[in-house]
Amino acid sequence: MLLSLVLFAVGIVGNLALMCIVWHNYYLKSAWNCMLAGLAFWDFLVLFFCLPVVAFNEIARKRLLGDVSCKIVPYLEVASQGVSTFSLCALAIDRFQVATSTESKAQQVEQCQSILAKLAVVWVGSMILALPELLLWQLSQDVSTTTGHLVDSCTMKPSTSLPESVYSLVLTYHDARMWWCFGCYFCLPMIFTLSCQMVTRQIAGSVSRGWEAKKTPPKKPGRQRGRRESRLDSTVTALALVYGVCALPENGCNAALTYLSAQMSTSTQALLLLVGQFFLFFRAATTPVLLLCLCRPLGQAFMDCCCCCCETCLSDGASSAPSTPSTTSSRAPSRESELKSPTAASPSIHFTMVRDNPSILAIGTPC
Repeated sequence: MLLSLVLFAVGIVGNLALMCIVWHNYYLKSAWNCMLAGLAFWDFLVLFFCLPVVAFNEIARKRLLGDVSCKIVPYLEVASQGVSTFSLCALAIDRFQVATSTESKAQQVEQCQSILAKLAVVWVGSMILALPELLLWQLSQDVSTTTGHLVDSCTMKPSTSLPESVYSLVLTYHDARMWWCFGCYFCLPMIFTLSCQMVTRQIAGSVSRGWEAKKTPPKKPGRQRGRRESRLDSTVTALALVYGVCALPENGCNAALTYLSAQMSTSTQALLLLVGQFFLFFRAATTPVLLLCLCRPLGQAFMDCCCCCCETCLSDGASSAPSTPSTTSSRAPSRESELKSPTAASPSIHFTMVRDNPSILAIGTPC
């Protein structure tokens, strides 16, 4: 219960913060950040809907929403794994394209249609691949050997009421589920992402060696861009490592349930399933924290929002206290100067500043 509360609190706050930062900051709405926000959205769904159901089932031995939760919870978990898999591959491809591109163009705010198209490919593909989970799981009730009461549990058993063609497909998926999840949701993202990162780092190293051979160090904008790209490469590598560390025990539990289920008791099988689910919840809770720590624009925007909230609370507390005419008159000029400051200008002025100086994009926009 304590572990569930900690994961729920950290994951909900972190994923909501990541989504709100990308949504409300105009200059952070790039395909990269929107891909991370989409990943945070699915992690939020897993923590908000699946974690309470699993925790309640372990405590009360009753399944919330009955058979519906037995189908929805595995579907959301597998769909979230698919979104993580394809998002990692997309981020690795983006890093590879940046490393191999000969054009040093500045980062731009992408059109909404382009971002939605990229997100749709990842989301729709993941949701389609997870559809067999809706037909695989069923609610079953067994008598507990210790208490003698009925205990709810979810079992992987296709319903015999399905059409014969659909039943055969679901049964085939059931037999190959362990290898399918291991190959598609573990081997594919790990091998693809780490391979792209190795090639990207090799290309970046060859470029730096070329500058050293010419004995002409790159200009300051080039050095800043190189440091920024290095941080983004490190972020992708860290995401892949966290995903692999959390997915490996889950796949081990699936393999044990597939090949050793006949030699295990029902309680042992339930424990292995629970361990695999909590590794998934752990990844969903730690991923936004990792992104806010490693991605400088997102972390800076998060700190700016926290500072703005603190300043708002302090100003509300100060305004509730009785103010003298002198303090009121001294506060008015500061308000006028704030309105005349560049940060309070129109969005078009901000866009002109960013267009003329692309390095502003590295720190986001002020509150």
